[in-house]
Amino acid sequence: MTIHTFEALPLRKALIQNVHSMNITEPTPIQQEAIPVILEGRDLIAQSQTGSGKTLAYALPVLERIDPALKKQQALILVPTRELGAQIFRVMEQAAQGTGVDAQLLIGGASISRQIDRLRLHPQVVIGTPGRVLELIKLRKLSMHHVKTIIVDEADHIFEQGEGREVETVIKSAMRDRQLCFFSATIPDPVRYLADRWMQDPVSVQIEPEQKTASTLEHLYVVTPDRERIDTLRRLVKTLMPRSGIIFTNQVNDIGEILAKLQYAGLSVEGLYSEAGKQDRAKVMKDFREGRLQLLLATDVAARGLDIPEVTHVFHFDLPVDADHYVHRSGRTGRMGRQGVSVALCAPNQLFILEKFSKSLGIDFEKRVLFEGRLVRENELPKRLLHQEGNAQTGRGGRAPVVDRARGAGEARGRAPELREQSGEKGGRTVAGRRQGSEDGRAYGRDSSPAASPRRDKAPGTRQQEAKPPARGGKVARKADQKNKGAPRWLKEKRGSQE
Repeated sequence: MTIHTFEALPLRKALIQNVHSMNITEPTPIQQEAIPVILEGRDLIAQSQTGSGKTLAYALPVLERIDPALKKQQALILVPTRELGAQIFRVMEQAAQGTGVDAQLLIGGASISRQIDRLRLHPQVVIGTPGRVLELIKLRKLSMHHVKTIIVDEADHIFEQGEGREVETVIKSAMRDRQLCFFSATIPDPVRYLADRWMQDPVSVQIEPEQKTASTLEHLYVVTPDRERIDTLRRLVKTLMPRSGIIFTNQVNDIGEILAKLQYAGLSVEGLYSEAGKQDRAKVMKDFREGRLQLLLATDVAARGLDIPEVTHVFHFDLPVDADHYVHRSGRTGRMGRQGVSVALCAPNQLFILEKFSKSLGIDFEKRVLFEGRLVRENELPKRLLHQEGNAQTGRGGRAPVVDRARGAGEARGRAPELREQSGEKGGRTVAGRRQGSEDGRAYGRDSSPAASPRRDKAPGTRQQEAKPPARGGKVARKADQKNKGAPRWLKEKRGSQE
């Protein structure tokens, strides 16, 4: 049965009012399916697209099942990154207003002593990264005895980071009758394996599993050589003018260099990566959320699960390592029914990767070309440029496939040889340049007179070649030269006069 309003769900009035204050009036499909299951206390595996409202799908029923009068930890939410934890913490605080339920954030990189002090206040909901949560459990500062619900958000990514063992240890520390729920856009085999081990008769909820990306997303790609990637990105930003955009790269070690080049190119951008300090990351995220930064350069780890409604564009500076990573990257935009654009910068030899993504995800990538300050379809290019575009993609001619050059320059390259001769072009050198070279030759003492270097007149527009010196009589001349070789000057002169 389809649930069209939150009032139709068994939630307390304070929760419903808080949801409406967040400008959310109707539950999304994942919320309609997951909320009743969690309220029943059953284990759950929930798979849904990024940006489909998974956070509220578990936050609301978790808060409903909390006993405000019991000052003990009753629910635990595990997340892969600090930024996602902070985001969920904000949502939880908004949804819990007026309910008497307190939440606390436990993430690595923060002061553990302060977190221990806060735990003495006995918050009922704890949101944290697996490493820090496990550390506090071992220190006996975090009790799992009263925890009746464990949520693992972005479950696939937690296992990607190698934190599966920490999650399993945390689950072991809880009571056997606890509830366990996994939420993610993709459910790989390691997640299902852990679910089989620790869940009891779990309910599986899949919202349009064949459609892994939002239908409101536009998937574009631009072909560009690696050496022009930075400049192509700069022109894309100038052309598309995104209100807010995230740029994804694969290598953490390259972020500093890429960031410096992007800033030098005039882009308003800062970096977000796991190795940065907590305060630096917090400042970057705050500036980006509040619109002081137009662009955020990030790795997959740092930007996983971020929900920033203002993000209108995602740029794949490096192509993702697989289709699942493309899903999570692109899901940073086009969230909750909003429009979004995903643009991949692709080298000519990487087109097969996009073809694999297209088949795996069931999406169509549309090619675009930068031309005269616009992002156009290939069939909108002038015919004279289509041949150049084809050569660039096949690697012939060394031309960049991103065509954004002055029309006059393109016409000059397409001129016939005789027209280039008249305009002063010829193989990268001009006629005037050759004349200057001959004048320079005289200046350095070389004899460049017509007698010394005779030329044969040719038709206009054809290459002029230097005339060869006349022969000296064939074999007889060559024998005379050999005979004179090594002879004293007086003997050479005598022989010459005799000849």
